[in-house]
Amino acid sequence: MGAADKGVSVERMIDQGAGREPADLVLKGGRFLDLVTGALVEGDIAVCGDRIVGTCAAYGGVREIDIAGCIVVPGFIDTHLHIESSLVTPHEFDRCVLPLGITTAICDPHEIANVLGAEGIRFFLDSVAETVMDIRVQLSSCVPATHLETSGAELRIDDLLPFAGHPKVIGLAEFMNFPGVLAKDPVCMAKLEAFQGRHIDGHAPLLSGYGLNGYLAAGIRTEHEATTTAEALEKLAKGMHILVREGSVSKDLAALLPVITERNSPFIALCTDDRNPLDIAEQGHLDYMIRTAIAAGAEPLAVYRAASISGARAFGLADRGLVAPGWRADLAVLDSLEGCHAEFVISAGRVVDDQLFAARRRVEPVGRRSVRARPVTAADFRVPARNAATTPVIGVTSGRIVTERLDLSLPVRDGAFAVDPDRDVVKAAVVERHGKNGNVAAGFVHGFGLKAGAIASTVGHDSHNICAVGVSDADIAAAVARLGEIEGGFVVVRDGKVLAEIALPIAGLMSLEPYEKVRARLHDLRQAAAALGSQLQEPFLQLAFLPLPVIPHLKLTDKGMVDVDRFELIDG
Repeated sequence: MGAADKGVSVERMIDQGAGREPADLVLKGGRFLDLVTGALVEGDIAVCGDRIVGTCAAYGGVREIDIAGCIVVPGFIDTHLHIESSLVTPHEFDRCVLPLGITTAICDPHEIANVLGAEGIRFFLDSVAETVMDIRVQLSSCVPATHLETSGAELRIDDLLPFAGHPKVIGLAEFMNFPGVLAKDPVCMAKLEAFQGRHIDGHAPLLSGYGLNGYLAAGIRTEHEATTTAEALEKLAKGMHILVREGSVSKDLAALLPVITERNSPFIALCTDDRNPLDIAEQGHLDYMIRTAIAAGAEPLAVYRAASISGARAFGLADRGLVAPGWRADLAVLDSLEGCHAEFVISAGRVVDDQLFAARRRVEPVGRRSVRARPVTAADFRVPARNAATTPVIGVTSGRIVTERLDLSLPVRDGAFAVDPDRDVVKAAVVERHGKNGNVAAGFVHGFGLKAGAIASTVGHDSHNICAVGVSDADIAAAVARLGEIEGGFVVVRDGKVLAEIALPIAGLMSLEPYEKVRARLHDLRQAAAALGSQLQEPFLQLAFLPLPVIPHLKLTDKGMVDVDRFELIDG
């Protein structure tokens, strides 16, 4: 929202910046980080309306705040995330992360869109119109993500175009179906052609060479899926703006630290993708990425550029990212550059406090009773041996959403493959929950560490069918049934009894509760999963990525086991 929209005239801004009248707000006695030179500059910062109007001089203000000993930096920009993965509404996400210095977030609501379609996007647009922080929306490009799963909705170009002119919409969100792009699939082509000239976000893990060239030729400019220095450098060399990701499961910051340099920083930004309230409370959000990168040896100037101005320029937000006259007054007042702990935050010229959050208009939740899975029994999760010596097993590594294909010989009982907990091989299952076809698929997974019971979730990227992992088929069936009773969420079951759960009744993805309560319930869920033997730091988010057939190498959807490298279902 511009200053004129808030009833503040340009003339008044000029007068306050020129020192002819007191500024609305003045930060006095501190220093700010100049992202052009890297210098720490002393002097007051004057604000009129939602705009910085003066620096490097002494100002008087209607309201003055002493910030002696502090350093002011531009507010941080999360360049790619799914707010649904925080398990709370946009309003609660706003209240959770804005005090940490994140003043802008660029979200892709494709989680809720895959469940509810256009209704989910409307809910997000209505919500972000009321948040204190500036949340921008990318229109979900892949609903469903692929033909290899059953989604709750389908969005074609005619469904997206009515939203294209919304003031909060930037462009087209992560284009995950890169095989469809390279194959010139007509549905993909219609979306790409309609958004030529606007921002198109990318998603092409491990793609390189001619394939990457063809993908980029479609006008795709940003991407968060680089997981190695070599991959990031090739994508940088080919004009991509790299979004370094550190989420609750996908943790790429350490691997990509070598590319976060002063030279590369104009083409590097930061994102979280998927991060839950427990990790935000225990570690932080983008602030955690900043202090972690600096502690690991990254140049502070490069890191703070990546956290603000670089992301702003990549996504066409030309009004923010510097502490300078004429720029949007999104500011984080920090204890130090290395500590990156916000003493307080200014969003569009307003000091962030509880009153700002309390003044927001409530948006009615959507997507209640979205879990419509058919009743299941233990027999639904049987995996016939069919005279095969081995069966494909999904290999999970903590902190990575890329999985491996393991072809293992498993015990056979009554003509079906059985779990082998001693080798950390347990059952995985996906149950279609949108009421479309009643599909149930089962297979095996290595890496969860479970010795008993089952865990299950309605958060299963990106079509969000029920996904479960367990030692006992009966416990998997009990967990699936419980998810229907609580309108979706997470559940831990052992011997038919629920040990812990969290209800996510908004589309089976988001809670109706404050983020503090969600955080506490997540702590209980982690403990319950650990009691079953899980050694994963984030077992439920790791579970959520098992059915994602656009991330190599082996995944499980409601239609069966998927060879992602071949982009096809595995027969039998």
